[in-house]
Amino acid sequence: MTLDPRPGQILARGVCRHLAGHGFVTVEELVPAPGLRVDVMALGPKGDIWVIECKSGRADFVADRKWRQYLDWADRFFWAVDEAFPADLLPLDSGLIIADGHDAEILRIGPEQRLAGARRKVVLQCFARHAARRLQALRDPGVTRFGVSP
Repeated sequence: MTLDPRPGQILARGVCRHLAGHGFVTVEELVPAPGLRVDVMALGPKGDIWVIECKSGRADFVADRKWRQYLDWADRFFWAVDEAFPADLLPLDSGLIIADGHDAEILRIGPEQRLAGARRKVVLQCFARHAARRLQALRDPGVTRFGVSP
């Protein structure tokens, strides 16, 4: 059984594909801290950490009350939306990516606010553990974060 991807997941796919072309590696739906879940976290070839929030429509954006908390977990923050999204809703002091399920284009790069060393270490460890856990789940679906299921 294959589940149809949600609209935000379709945008995330295009974003991840685009960023791969710029030397970034990405993970989706990463939890940097309890109560937070970023749509895409990207690690650049020079160690840059970007958070990308994918918004499928106006209601999705308006309902998001946590996005400012994500700023503490990245060097740069971006919104990823499709070309029909009313981009004038998005804050100008953040990045903007237009995406679809196949690719994306960075229209605006938001300001850089470099993470402190201690926070960067936490984020990199979280990123690595998340990526490794996902890879392990693909190779052995019986392994979960709580151990091996019978």
